This record gives sequence, structure tokens and C-alpha cells, in this order.
Amino acid sequence: MKLAVAQINPTLGNVEKNKLKMISYIESAIKKGVELVVFPELSLTGYLLEELTFDVAGIPVEFYELSKKISILFGGIEESRDYYYYNSAFYLEDGKLQHTHRKIYLPTYGLFDEGRYLKSGNEIKAFDTKFGRFGILICEDAWHLSNPYLLSMDGADYIFTLVNSPSRGAQGAKLSPNQTWNEMMKTYSKLLTSFYIFAHRVGYEDGVNFFGGSRVYSPNGDILGEAKTFEEDTIVVDLDKRSLRRARINNPVMRDEKPGLVMRSLEKIIG
Repeated sequence: MKLAVAQINPTLGNVEKNKLKMISYIESAIKKGVELVVFPELSLTGYLLEELTFDVAGIPVEFYELSKKISILFGGIEESRDYYYYNSAFYLEDGKLQHTHRKIYLPTYGLFDEGRYLKSGNEIKAFDTKFGRFGILICEDAWHLSNPYLLSMDGADYIFTLVNSPSRGAQGAKLSPNQTWNEMMKTYSKLLTSFYIFAHRVGYEDGVNFFGGSRVYSPNGDILGEAKTFEEDTIVVDLDKRSLRRARINNPVMRDEKPGLVMRSLEKIIG
């Protein structure tokens, strides 16, 4: 699978402007022979939406048509039938919406206020695509160990983590959250022997900076592609499924996993 990660700088609340930017990245990826293009969390809307949340929900119709030529994974606001709003990731393939993941863990601390405007998702599951079995996490979802574990137990070979993570600490490669995300993604990919795709954004919103540094990891924890920090950028990587076979032969820890033991132990803990 030829994959592109589009590390963009969305404009807060301006869906039309963000849509046009994303279309330009999608069309460029098509010209490069890319089969799947991935955008960050809330790439269509920007992140610190607050009251704007209720005005920016939906999927541009143009994306459906473009997905007949290239599969598209991106973040946006979803409005449910009962008029609740979710921070969601949408996977489009062959002109159809094939899967939606609703962010499960909504941070409401520090500068984060997602829980005030959004409803949390309540399901974590892998799904089949023409490229293999995928799983999706959105930012804080990845900080809860159960989520990547459950996706792996559900057969996910490729786990996409769409992120908006503010910059804190030093600059560049030693930037504190950048280093933390790198360590976390590297650990998950190696322990769970899956491809991990970390799709982050750049730019400023209300004085908050986002550092970029998107990466693609092999099932051995190796970095296959890395984007710049603090700049819009695109990673294009060929993911060889044979890497999964080699990693799982050499490191068969998931083969020996005991989910029944985990379930029984949790039931005792919960009481």
C-alpha cells in the first residue's frame, strides 16, 4: 500500500478553506500514485472550536467522489441523528463512507475543553478495507493502553492515530510531546507488531502551537517516514505487508496473548 500522511495547518472553523486545501493534497497524492491519504484530527475544521462545533459538522461531497480514486482518512465533526456532536475520524473508500471512529476519551483539563461540547464515543473496533484490517485512534485514545490492545486483538494490522497535540518544552526533535509520542508509537508498533501511522498537524490556534512531526512506524518499531516539525509537509511511504509476517514470526507475543485471562481478571477487579 502506498500511503501519504498530509501534515496540514487547518484554519479554525473555516471548513470551505480547509476543504480546498485538503483537496489539493488529495489531488497531489493521486498524481503520485498514492492509494491512501491520511489527515490529522479535526483536519477539516480546526481544533479549538468551542461554540463553532455546532456549525461545522459533515463530510464534503467532493471527498466521496475523490475517494473513488484514492482512499481518504480524515478528522472532522460528526452530528448524530439525535443531534449530538462527536470528534470523529472518517474513512472513505470507493465513493462510500466505510467506517467512522468516534473519539472515546475527550480531554477536559488544562487548555482542553472537548467534553463540554462533544459526546464521547463508546466503541473501539477494527474494520476491513481493500488494503487490510485497519484500526483508528484519535489523540487521547492512544494514551489509554486498552485501546491499541483491543484493536490488535480485533486483528488490526494498521493502526492510525490522528492527533492535535499542543507544543510544550524544547524545540524540534527534543520537543517534549514530540518525543513522548515517538516513544509511545514506537512501543505500540513493536509490542503489538502492527504498522502505526501518527498523523499530526501544525500551526497556531488562539496562541496554541501544534508541532507536527508526523511519522509512520513499521511492525518492528522502525520509523519508515517522518515529517518536519512546525511546517506543513507530506510523507509518502510504501507499506509492505510482508513486514507484518516477518515481525510476527520474530516477535510472536500477540500470538501468545491470553484475552480470556485479561477478561476474567478485569471482572474480578471491577467486582
